Amino acid sequence: MSVDDREHELVEKKEKIQLGGGEKRIEKQHSKGKKTARERIEYLLDDGSFIELNMFVENRSTSLGMDEKEVPGEGVVVGYGTIDERLVYVYAQDFTVMGGSVGEAHSEKIQAVMDLAMKNGAPIIGLNDSGGARINEGIDALNGYGEIFYRNTKASGVVPQISAILGPCAGGAVYSPAITDFIFMVDHTSKMFITGPSVVKSVTGEEVSAEDLGGAAAHSIKSGVAHFMEDNEEAALDKIRLLLSYIPDNYKEEPKRIKSADNPGRSTEEIAEIVHENPQKSYDVRDVINIIADKDSFLEVQPYFAKNAVIGFARLNGRSIGIVANQPNFLAGTLNIDASTKIARFIRFLDSFNIPIVSLVDVPGYMPGTEQEYGGVIRHGAKVLYAYSEATVPKLTLIMRKAYGGAYIAMGSRSVRADLVYAWPIAEIAVMGPEGAANIIYRKEIAKAENPDELRKQKIDDYRDNFANPYIAAKRGMINDVIKMEETRAKLINGLEMMINKKEDSQDKKHGNIPL
Repeated sequence: MSVDDREHELVEKKEKIQLGGGEKRIEKQHSKGKKTARERIEYLLDDGSFIELNMFVENRSTSLGMDEKEVPGEGVVVGYGTIDERLVYVYAQDFTVMGGSVGEAHSEKIQAVMDLAMKNGAPIIGLNDSGGARINEGIDALNGYGEIFYRNTKASGVVPQISAILGPCAGGAVYSPAITDFIFMVDHTSKMFITGPSVVKSVTGEEVSAEDLGGAAAHSIKSGVAHFMEDNEEAALDKIRLLLSYIPDNYKEEPKRIKSADNPGRSTEEIAEIVHENPQKSYDVRDVINIIADKDSFLEVQPYFAKNAVIGFARLNGRSIGIVANQPNFLAGTLNIDASTKIARFIRFLDSFNIPIVSLVDVPGYMPGTEQEYGGVIRHGAKVLYAYSEATVPKLTLIMRKAYGGAYIAMGSRSVRADLVYAWPIAEIAVMGPEGAANIIYRKEIAKAENPDELRKQKIDDYRDNFANPYIAAKRGMINDVIKMEETRAKLINGLEMMINKKEDSQDKKHGNIPL
């Protein structure tokens, strides 16, 4: 056979593999509003940058008719390319080939790019669209999943791992995305569940649709499994590109600084129109974030889950930061089980990848009640304390208004090693709110008074003036400065620039035992 013949054979083989499950199955994929695996990669990566690897890999299974099946590309496309000229590794499951099911060789292709990502210090992006383990391959398929999970765990904190759920993701398949750093889902297209609706009905008798059980809304609002929910695939892939702009390639690097046109010394006096000095009045903390941060730089993470806490990426003078904030607009900004888990996990990501933490505090405490206590708010709430204490990146905290009790300690206080702590003049820092404190401390005196309501108000005001103000903490060195609202952006940027070269060695131990 001549060289020309061999090259012609090569082209034919590649074209056949690139066609996946064939035109009919591709049309069926498109009819559901879904792209094919290769179309997704082409959309996600910079034009012309994708280099495919291991295209010719085939499975070796002969059980249950596998030796008679054609499985082009083993149902997954893997390789590398660039996003904004940064190297990334990617795999995309091909639903047109055996439903994107995971067999031994399918798994080995994914393992190969994960290994390359760790060796070369670059992000790994998984585009999931699979019916689950390939039943025909039995234990080999299960072992393949295990090998992927193991690599997800080893890559955690080494390179960023991003998962997009662009179709079904069921059974053991869900655990790979669950170990990764961020999960994207598409509304009314993505599905994630351990057991599907039919199994749920047969075991528990409960009837539930696939969408209600494991759709994007269920995991974005109720479970907190998903970090981003988008209307379509294009929006999800666009958001992945945006997210990557805030984070470095690996744990040894810093996030890329961009040139900002926003004046670092810009006044933030409009905050006074948003945040009322009365701690009982609510406001949307995202309005404050958007004023403080570089213009249009805030990217919120998990916006629909545990809305009493707001987390996300932003920039200060072009530098990438992570923001953790209480949300007075929802449940008064209290810390509960879900908010604690949301905050703690985000902090640990930020610390893993050298992204400074800016905490905006307005918290009345941990949420009370039997539901929270029985659900383990003590255990989950402790995660926040642990995450802040463990983090070695620059940590800047602004106490905006109230900061009471254990929640004050947890939200990036000096005692959990915040590097710089600022407070506005309206800040109240105390074991509990002035109303509760006065009612406890002076209850006998108030009960005996001729006009108890008047005395109660007086004692509340006295407690607020003498104890629940930022100057007591400032005297003890627990606050570095009391600042005007209009100075907030400038002060935070100045503090961040001062702290940017912070080096703090981690304690010499194998690892801690976070209260999971």
